[in-house]
Formats: sequence, structure tokens, C-alpha cells
Amino acid sequence: MNILELLKIIFLGIVEGITEWLPISSTGHMLLVDEFLTLNMSESFKEMFFVVIQLGAILAVVVMFWNKMFPFRLKEKPICDMGIIWMWVKVAVACVPAAVLGILFDDFLEEHFGNAITISLMLILYGIAFILIENWNKKRTPNVTDIEHINYKTALMIGLFQALSMIPGTSRSGATIIGALLLGVSRTAAAEFTFFLAVPTMLGASLIKLLKFGLSFQAEELIALIAGMAVAFIVSLLSIRFLMNYVRKHDFKVFGWYRIALGIIVILLCTL
Repeated sequence: MNILELLKIIFLGIVEGITEWLPISSTGHMLLVDEFLTLNMSESFKEMFFVVIQLGAILAVVVMFWNKMFPFRLKEKPICDMGIIWMWVKVAVACVPAAVLGILFDDFLEEHFGNAITISLMLILYGIAFILIENWNKKRTPNVTDIEHINYKTALMIGLFQALSMIPGTSRSGATIIGALLLGVSRTAAAEFTFFLAVPTMLGASLIKLLKFGLSFQAEELIALIAGMAVAFIVSLLSIRFLMNYVRKHDFKVFGWYRIALGIIVILLCTL
């Protein structure tokens, strides 16, 4: 692998680490970057790479939220935290819609909607949604202020919103956060539940892509994948910390305006 391709991989890892957790669509940004800074790999590898690179981002979330995600305390009593166990049950419920729809429609959606125009339109659409919902939320008090009080019905509804992110440009975190806000969940709890939900969702999506691609990698493909995940991991640590600090004092409208601006710019570039 030459130095130029390695720099592209590092750049894509940075893009993944930033955009995976901010509600601005990581896959959308990755596909847009590839439109203008094409990675010199096979299409089948890139299709897999743009998803599996998320494993680095997942590891960052697990490291940062280990105490909230891992239910067993070997040196404490009680040994098992049942609150965390039940939270994972709710996460499993929330994963069902995306899992079912992903198996049925993943290939179709990628084939027909994995293009710059669709991504741009989704960026704009959900950017407008963020602004409208945040304006509406000014007059409301959240019913749920921490993830422990998210019930099974709310978890399933959030999961249905997450399924919308199968369309490139939507943003998995963006769709789940919008859904959670509409259901009366606070910004902080919405962001935190998104992190929990990301782990099985992204692990499942990555596994599917790896199985489709096959586990036989060329040397440069393996280097690209490992390098991309490593960079995504490091950058994700910073992104998650930023987002959690940001949402304690601010709303999500700035991400809405960013999405709209980026979507318009890409449409203009595609039509010129």
C-alpha cells in the first residue's frame, strides 16, 4: 500500500470517528468522501470497509462506558448488576426492527440509495427535523431523564427510528436521537442510549458485511481495515467525550444546520 492510500485510510478513520457519534451520518460522510477522494480498492472491499471500520468506534464506546455496560462486579456485592442486565434486554428489543429490516432490504437500499444525491437529501431532511424538533422541545419537559427509566415500549419505538438509518445519509445516532426526543427522552439520556444501542447494532452489521465479503483478505486490505479501525477508535474517544459534554448545555440544532449546509453543498457540486 502506497503512502497516498494510507493517508486516505487515515482520513476515512478520522471521518468515521467524528461522524459515527455526532448525529450527522458516518456512512453518508464516508460515501461522500469516496465520491471525491476515491479509495483505490475493489467495490466489494469498500462496501465492507465503510461498515466494519465502525468496530473501532464501538470499542471506544465500550472502553468509555465499561462500568455502565458490563454488569458483573467480581470484587463487589451483589456480583451482578440487574439494572444493567435489564438495560441490555431493552437494547435487544430496540435492535429487532433494524435487524429484521436489514436482513430483508440491506442490499436493495445500498444498490438504489447509496449515492451522493440521496445522501444529500437525507442530510437536509433530518437537519430540518432536528431544528423543528428542538424548537418544539423548548416547550416540553422530558419524561425520561436517564436511561434506566426508558421502558420497553419506548425502547422499541427508538428501535423503529433507528431502522430509518438504513437509508444512507440518515445517521444511526441521528435517527435514534430524533426518535428519543420525540418520545420525551432528555438529550443526555437519548445520546447515552444511542451508545448502548450502537454496540449490538454495529457488531451485527459488521458481521454481516464480513460474511458477505469473506474472511480472506489481501495484505493491503487487512492493513487498511486495521489502520482505519485504529484511527476511528482514537478519534471516537474524543468525539464521545465532546458530545456528552456538549448536550448537557446545548441542543442539537447546530448539527441540523450543519447537515443542511453540507447537503446543499454536495447537491451543488453534483449538479455543476
